[in-house]
Amino acid sequence: MGIQWKGVMPAVTTQFTANDELDLELFKINIKAQLDAGVHGIVLGGTLGEASTLTDEERRVLTRETVALVEGKVPVLMNIAEQTTKAAIALAKTAEEDGAKGLMMLPPMRYKASDAEVVEYFKAVSNSTALPIMIYNNPVDYKIEVTLDMFAELLEACPNVQAVKESTRDTTNITRIKNRFGDRLAIMTGVDTLALESLLLGADGWVAGLVDAFPAETVAIYELQKAGRIKEAIAIYRWFMPLLELDISPKLVQYIKLASVYTKIGSEYVRAPRLVLQGKEREEIVTIIEDGLKTLPTLPDYKNLSVLV
Repeated sequence: MGIQWKGVMPAVTTQFTANDELDLELFKINIKAQLDAGVHGIVLGGTLGEASTLTDEERRVLTRETVALVEGKVPVLMNIAEQTTKAAIALAKTAEEDGAKGLMMLPPMRYKASDAEVVEYFKAVSNSTALPIMIYNNPVDYKIEVTLDMFAELLEACPNVQAVKESTRDTTNITRIKNRFGDRLAIMTGVDTLALESLLLGADGWVAGLVDAFPAETVAIYELQKAGRIKEAIAIYRWFMPLLELDISPKLVQYIKLASVYTKIGSEYVRAPRLVLQGKEREEIVTIIEDGLKTLPTLPDYKNLSVLV
């Protein structure tokens, strides 16, 4: 299966037990909820997947289990967030062996690499695999920006670099990318609070976070705007915004996992050094979640819309 860079692709959470082991049963419940809602791909091991805390074997288990569960209905992508080129190449290799159909890639971790070093890093991994690659461009959180000039060099040298997870939080970047690269570089918006704006400006899809707790509402926004039913998409988006803002906090993992408890498709267990929410902070997040659930919108039959050409 080649990857069609469009639609909603959840950056899924990794489910843990109280004993800090993978909770594969609950993980599968969440993945099934995503598939039932009509998502277009699954991204494993991202920020929400607590990538930095997972062992290599846990990544492999998650990849194999997800590939088996989706049965080819949607592509499974593994995120690469490594400190060395050697480790990134090794992860790309095992992800392909385990059935992943694509990769999401961050620049090198911890070391603030130069532009040339970042480009060479991406080239080395790209040349080591046949898998299509989406570059995760998030200078706000990861302190390295992949500029348009860097993308130009990558796109010329690496045919399998096909998409960007655009998380600069500057929506004008979408137009700049389209103006410079046309359809050569697909754009997947990566910031929940800018998702609808980004889609309307020409982003091809949405690598989403709150989808882990509210899959149907997330996919409905995408499908409605695609069908030109913008007012309906905006109405759901406005309801969703207080919840979507949980995605842009340093504690997005804890916040979104707690939300998934309330929608019964996840647990709040996180891997240390993260801790589950306590005290006033927990009360504030619970209030946001409960207020959202009290006013949950009635969704149209978003899976059977006539799409504008």
